[in-house]
This record gives sequence, C-alpha cells and structure tokens, in this order.
Amino acid sequence: MAGTTLPSLDAHWMPFTANRAFKRAPRLLVSAKGMHYTAADGRQILDGTAGLWCVNAGHSPEPIVRAIADAAARLDYAPGFQMGHPGSFELASRLATILPNDLDRVFFANSGSEAVDTALKIALAYYQARGEPKRARFVGRQRAYHGVGFGGISVGGLESNRKAFAAQLLPLVDHLPHTHDLGHNAFSRGQPTWGAELADALEAIVAQRGAETIAAVIVEPVAGSTGVLVPPRGYLERLRALCDRHGILLIFDEVITGFGRLGAPFAAQALGVVPDLISCAKGITNGAVPMGAVAVRRGIYDAVVETAPSGIELFHGYTYSGHPLATAAGVATLDVYRSDGLFDRAKGLAPAWEAAIHSLRGLPHVVDLRNLGLMAAIELEPRAGAAGARGFELFLDCFQRGALVRATGDVVALSPPLIISQQQIEQLVEILAQALRQLP
Repeated sequence: MAGTTLPSLDAHWMPFTANRAFKRAPRLLVSAKGMHYTAADGRQILDGTAGLWCVNAGHSPEPIVRAIADAAARLDYAPGFQMGHPGSFELASRLATILPNDLDRVFFANSGSEAVDTALKIALAYYQARGEPKRARFVGRQRAYHGVGFGGISVGGLESNRKAFAAQLLPLVDHLPHTHDLGHNAFSRGQPTWGAELADALEAIVAQRGAETIAAVIVEPVAGSTGVLVPPRGYLERLRALCDRHGILLIFDEVITGFGRLGAPFAAQALGVVPDLISCAKGITNGAVPMGAVAVRRGIYDAVVETAPSGIELFHGYTYSGHPLATAAGVATLDVYRSDGLFDRAKGLAPAWEAAIHSLRGLPHVVDLRNLGLMAAIELEPRAGAAGARGFELFLDCFQRGALVRATGDVVALSPPLIISQQQIEQLVEILAQALRQLP
C-alpha cells in the first residue's frame, strides 16, 4: 500500500513506546492476513510474535471476521450488570470444556491486566466467604509481568513498571525469586533441569508472614514478556504442593500461554499442574476484540456465590464484561482452533521450532537460547553502558528485513501464530541470523 496517506502522529500518546523516537521514524502497519502484516510502505512483514502474543490463529481468519460483523449488526452492546445476552453464556460454557479439571466457572474482563486484578479480588472474596479475612497477602515473583493495573504491577516483578508508582502499590505483597540463571540453564531445550528448589522460597515467606495471612501465589507458567523464562522441571509441581500444604490458592497467569502456545489449550495441561484460578486474554479472541477472563474452580465460585446472602455476591465487573462482539469473536476463535487443529499443530511443530532456534547458537552476542512450545527467546550480551540497546537494534533490523520480533531489554522474544509453516520458521530464523551477524 505504498502511497498510503498517513494521519498526524501528534495526538496519540503511545503505550510502552519511546514516543519521540517513534514519531521521528514511525513503523506503521496498515493491514494483515495469515502470517503477514503489510507495512505502510507496502512491504510484507512476517509475524514472528503473533501480534503481541495474541494472534494464535493467524491474522483475519474469515470465520472470526464474519462472526464479529454479524454480531455488530445483530447486538452491538448489552449491559452485563443484572442483565445478560446468550453469547457470554455460550462462550463461558465452551471455555469450560477445554479448561482443566473443575475450573469451569468463568468471569469476563477486557484485558489481561483486568483479568489479573479480577483473579486477585476473587481470591480475597473467597477467603472472606470462608471466614478467613486475615488471608489478604499475595505472593508474586521477580521478573514477572501481570499487566499494568495496580494489582498487577504490585504482584509483578518488573522494576521498570513499578518504580514510578512505588508509593501506590498494594502493601501486602511478597515476591519469590525468578528461575532464570545463565550459569545453570543457558541454552536449555525445553524445561531446564536445574531450579525446582527455588519454589521452596515460599516456605521462607510462610515462616515469616504466617500461612494464615497469605491468600494466593500468582505466577506465569512461562514468564513471557520478561523474556520467555521457562520453568525448571518440577518447579511448578513443587509450588502446587506447597500451596496445598499451606491452604494457599495458586493462580496461573496464562494471558500468554493460553490457547495453544504450548501445544495444549492451557499451560496447566501441557505442564501437568492445575492451579485454582487461571487468568487469560489475548488468544481468547485471536486478538480481534479486546477480552480477558478468569477461570475459577467450582468450589471457589460456590464459596463466594452460593453461600452469600441474597443480592450481589461479588462487587466487581466492567462495563464491557462479556461484550457481544468479544464473545462472538471468542466462540468463532474456539471454532477455528478446533477445526484447524491448531493446538495439535503447535505441538507437532515444536521440535522443528526448537531445532531452528538453537541453530543460532554461536552467532555474535548470543549468550542464551531457550524455548518451550512455540515460544522462544534469544538473549544477547548487553553492550557496555547501554543495556537494552542491542535488543532494540535487532528488533529494528529484523523489521527492515521483513520480520516482526519483540525486544524486551536485551532479550528478543518469539511467539509466531500457530499456523506458521516449516518454511516460514526457516525464513524467520534466517532473517534473525542475518541481523545477528550484522549487529555491532
């Protein structure tokens, strides 16, 4: 679409963006289909990040586009407070069939950030309903990303996201250590063999704070936005056992890992560890309409809803919870995942993906390569006095060469749509190799 007339860039304050630098040299996408974006200059850009970890079924599948258009023409909006519409109940029921075990009660939000804050509030409500109001403390993890609400940045562990708002964070929060250590697990293929014992840090927190004060532990099964930190073998199992021992809820933030990224509906199934709550978003609608959700064990729902006095049981919700367009997109997205066998496809592609990613070992500045499912990270040695510069320069060079990757500091994260072909995997990795060889 060369020659596209572009709007003024002045008014828009962009999220998580160096606004001044971007507006001097903008990178604009004007359309998308399948595995590719089209840039404003007409170039085809291979999508190596599923948009922002969300376009798992590829861009603009016809059934999802049609479902959104039909929904907009039929029911543009319906209030969700003391009212409802069939679509939200249908999507919740459909989700319940692919969620693990008895996580079959679903609360809708509009983003991953809202889903995380919702999960935290449900945990507090659960213990209030059980007569344990002292359980008001949360345990997060260092180098964790749980969105940008005050709850999410409080339990999250990204200092860059927290430091400007430190005085306003939730007060009753502790953090486990993260599991990434290049001295022990560099160049791991799949789950590292070292690090399960790091889960035992929860015991120290319990000893200091008292189990009776802790409501929930929240972790990403694979920490995505902080650089694809893969859980060591046995780590999540150990965390689950410790939470059970001390009566603490375990929340998985599956905003990134949900909907096939690890070759199963959720990481809980792929890794064989079932939490008490799952927050999800992104792939729930293939990124086509904003939506988030929290899946909750039936017993938690029953404790809050069935044992409450008559009236509203949980004073929480959003104007757009279960929005008709979002639920239509969600149902259509689940249909595409099933009809195209995309979860199994991701599982089948994972070995070839792993081999391709690890072929980059030995190229300039590469200090680690790691992968799980259709996720991967390339960690670069930081440039002296300029942490993050190499990662951002690699991102820019790849875009110029025709591939979209994601830089988070000096880590380049990859998460392609699940429709990626073997040839496109090879193309993406070749572009990365060319850019790495030229990286100063």
